[in-house]
Amino acid sequence: MFLAYTTKVGILICLILCMQLRIFLLTLAIGLALYLPAQTSSLPKYYLRNPLGIPMQLQANFGEMRPDHWHMGLDIRTNQKENLPVYAAADGYIASIGIRPQSFGRFIIINHPNGLSTLYAHLNDFFPELEKYVTEQQYKNESWAIELNFTKKQFPVAKSQFIAFSGNTGGSQGPHLHFEIFDTKTEKRFNPLFFGFPVEDEVRPAFVKLAMYDRDKSVYSQSPKIFPVKNTDSGYIIPKMPVIKTGLNTISFSIQAYDKMNNSKSPDGIYSAKLFFDDEPQIQFVLDSIDYDETVYINAQADYVYRQNGGSWLQHLSKLPGDQSHIYDEIQGNGIIRLSDSNLHTVRIEIRDAYNNIAELSFMLQHDDSLSSATPVNYANPPFVPNQVNEIKKTDFEVYIPALSLYDTVPGFYYTSNSVLPYSVTAAHQVNDASFPLHNDIYIRIKPSAAIPDIWKDKIIIQRSSRGIAIRKAKWENSWLTAKFGDFGTFQAFADVTAPQVNELGKGDTVNLSPTSRIVFTPTDNFGIKSFRAELDSEWIRFTNDKGRNWIYVFDERCPYGIHQLKVTVEDLVGNTTTKEWWFKRYPYTPPPKKKAVKKKGSSKKK
Repeated sequence: MFLAYTTKVGILICLILCMQLRIFLLTLAIGLALYLPAQTSSLPKYYLRNPLGIPMQLQANFGEMRPDHWHMGLDIRTNQKENLPVYAAADGYIASIGIRPQSFGRFIIINHPNGLSTLYAHLNDFFPELEKYVTEQQYKNESWAIELNFTKKQFPVAKSQFIAFSGNTGGSQGPHLHFEIFDTKTEKRFNPLFFGFPVEDEVRPAFVKLAMYDRDKSVYSQSPKIFPVKNTDSGYIIPKMPVIKTGLNTISFSIQAYDKMNNSKSPDGIYSAKLFFDDEPQIQFVLDSIDYDETVYINAQADYVYRQNGGSWLQHLSKLPGDQSHIYDEIQGNGIIRLSDSNLHTVRIEIRDAYNNIAELSFMLQHDDSLSSATPVNYANPPFVPNQVNEIKKTDFEVYIPALSLYDTVPGFYYTSNSVLPYSVTAAHQVNDASFPLHNDIYIRIKPSAAIPDIWKDKIIIQRSSRGIAIRKAKWENSWLTAKFGDFGTFQAFADVTAPQVNELGKGDTVNLSPTSRIVFTPTDNFGIKSFRAELDSEWIRFTNDKGRNWIYVFDERCPYGIHQLKVTVEDLVGNTTTKEWWFKRYPYTPPPKKKAVKKKGSSKKK
């Protein structure tokens, strides 16, 4: 009887403990659901396979900060090798392919029956049947750069089917596979780490530094105050500064932080950050899904000016006035803290990765009137203000900045000089410089300084210079020259009367190309190349232009052994052209035998 009683008691205790455990797990699940966006929990885990046949290791993750965009997928390591087999991540059909220089290079998009699509980029060759079809279309369209769409029946694929070889094409800086997952209809990109791929991550993200701003001013009219941080057993702190005392009334913060994964040395981007003030959540950003149309809003999330002037990536924990992206969740405001008393306040910043590893930075904040040193910004010209149209109108120069082009107030700086450069047809007009970001193109209108000869009128370009150069062919609007640009800078118009230059194929009346496996041209021009065309025996021949500088033809069956004629035409931005022709011969080539070393008499000595 005692044994039966104790057994019943034991079962009862187990039931109670199980109920408590279920309540705890339910509470934890609810807490995570409140933190993580709803759409991440609805994504189909384990539906997609690793697109490579080697263990998945990442070189870059989703949401990593890049110039003018967040990284929209995963960069999967290929062990510094090219031509590894790439496999379809799930059943579906190849919906499109593309070949883009200085971008994705060669890429494939597969549509899957569950409404998802996957993208595989920086590829070398496609699988043979697809490679043959793409080559045929390139020759039909007489274009190396090409993008093609397919029906469901043309190229169906099964999960794990070989689709291509990995490579290093396009804007890739080294061999790897770029892999994206997105909604087929909306094209919104999802964070692939929520799909159950075999990537282990037990490493917490890390803080590097904290930055503080005076938000009674534009973030572009100041240098942030930088605080180093230190990791301790109880979290990150600001060393030797238990309290940040400030005379500022309105402040915001940004952080430099990164994430790492197990067995990886690459510093990746963080998934999210949340700001707490006196233990109350204020704002958070979450990088779970991004649309390509809004990826340029990274220039609002980052301290763009700080980065442009040589600093690191700082991510704002506040939403700038002109930021229209969806990555921020404004819980109790836009992240701007207003200090209306001299009390001690607690500030806590929590960063996470996609595997819910957490790191925290905590410090105290106090307003001190004795530290106040308000220095209002005095603009020489009316500033450009976000969320409205801004313009400058002069007798010989105009700039139109559309609404929603600015993230915060920037100086309305303007300066003109009668810079006399060869073939310049206008004065030079400066509007700010390229350290201030623009979300949309601005419209530039310039009047020529003097009458332009009729022979030049269709040969005019407008050049923007500041932290790089951008060039557009000018359009005429009555007596004005016009063009669109994506950055501020110094604008000046020039007549382009110089034709492009093309390197020679070789020496002699008939160039001997038997020892070579390819032909390479590197055309140059004073303002830029618009097009390159090559004809072999009067037929278009495919030269690749993967990295944007060299045009390369690798000998194939379209150039059999024998004597051939090659014609190359290069055109610049305003239509100046250069055409060259050569005859060349190509036959099987056998390298000459190496000469045996001949010992000189008397070179050896007896010991």
